[in-house]
Amino acid sequence: MYSRKILSILVVLAVSQVIGWGTISLPAVIGDRFAQDLSLSLPAVFAGSTTMLVVTGIAALLLTNAFVAYGARLVMAAGTVIAAVGFVTLANATGPLVYFLAWVILGISGAATLSTASYVFLNELAGAAAKRPISALLLVTGLSSSIFWPITAALSETLGWRPSMLIYAGLMLFVCLPLYVFGLPARHLLASARAGASALAKPANAPGKIVFPLLVSALTINGFVSWGFSSITIQLLRNMGTPDARAVQLGSLLGVMQVSARVLDYVGGSRWDGLTTGLIAACVLPVSFVVLMIGAPSGYAIIGFLALYGMANGVMTVANATIPLVFYDQADYARASSRIAFPRNLLAAAAPPILVSVLTQSGSDTVLTIGLACTLLSLALLGTLRFVHRKAVARLSEAA
Repeated sequence: MYSRKILSILVVLAVSQVIGWGTISLPAVIGDRFAQDLSLSLPAVFAGSTTMLVVTGIAALLLTNAFVAYGARLVMAAGTVIAAVGFVTLANATGPLVYFLAWVILGISGAATLSTASYVFLNELAGAAAKRPISALLLVTGLSSSIFWPITAALSETLGWRPSMLIYAGLMLFVCLPLYVFGLPARHLLASARAGASALAKPANAPGKIVFPLLVSALTINGFVSWGFSSITIQLLRNMGTPDARAVQLGSLLGVMQVSARVLDYVGGSRWDGLTTGLIAACVLPVSFVVLMIGAPSGYAIIGFLALYGMANGVMTVANATIPLVFYDQADYARASSRIAFPRNLLAAAAPPILVSVLTQSGSDTVLTIGLACTLLSLALLGTLRFVHRKAVARLSEAA
């Protein structure tokens, strides 16, 4: 059980992360509106998300020292103000130049506020024992698409997408910013909060130089699949003949499936580490693509794919944040996470425009084949990492 202070921190982070991720999931829902109003092709619209992820990856490296020097709370608060500027800029876009400038600004804010920043804060709070709080946080943040995809679609339909962007800027300034400033303790107060967390676990020493390349490669390839297919899910379903409204409804189920899987991970979180979590998810992901490749366009195959992919992707998101805890201690976690985020974001950034281009030019079968190949490669890399880690632990045990 968490103390009241730890629980309040998790609530603050959960609300801000749901808003943060939900409000930037725009091309997947209203990409057609962007394309029509800004005279852009659909792949160019999705390249906005690509731009954001590239900038996020670069900014993550540049912000490493800021996280170490000032703590995640202050960095997240500053990033929220930058996010508001990004949404205002997007609302005023009339062509590609301002459109992509907005995504650059949102990319800078993403490095300061989204995912990695919250994990760094929880690591400041709980050290190597942060796996369980991170899992608890991800139980809720997995609902961001399920909550905001319908909201974005409804707001854009009734008010237009430009006023919707101004509303999202207001959420940043009047909801997220006060939550960070007044809802999170300053870093010098975290020591007392840490006393209410679980006893710190001692991460295993990294078993040689091969660990980081294996870890980066596996998580980067998975990021390509995760971000890419989550971004094009609605477009993929439309391509298979699913009506627009139905495609949005089915696509929104991904968040529910992600949270369902994270519940299981959270319940069993004390029984296995992040590497085991990642391997379980990596085994299920290829199956999800096979189901859709064999059964499409059957409604049962689509639902089966969404269920398996959503659950496995939800668990893998937990693994992305917690596998480094197996190898890196509290002092190194922020640096390791930033170094992993850089290549992972770059490849994830390329995923939406690549996959939507393949989808429009070659069809759904080719896109699904790419997804299957990537998930099998990620599984092989994580399996190798597990083997290397077990051998290293066995050597340490023998030496002791």
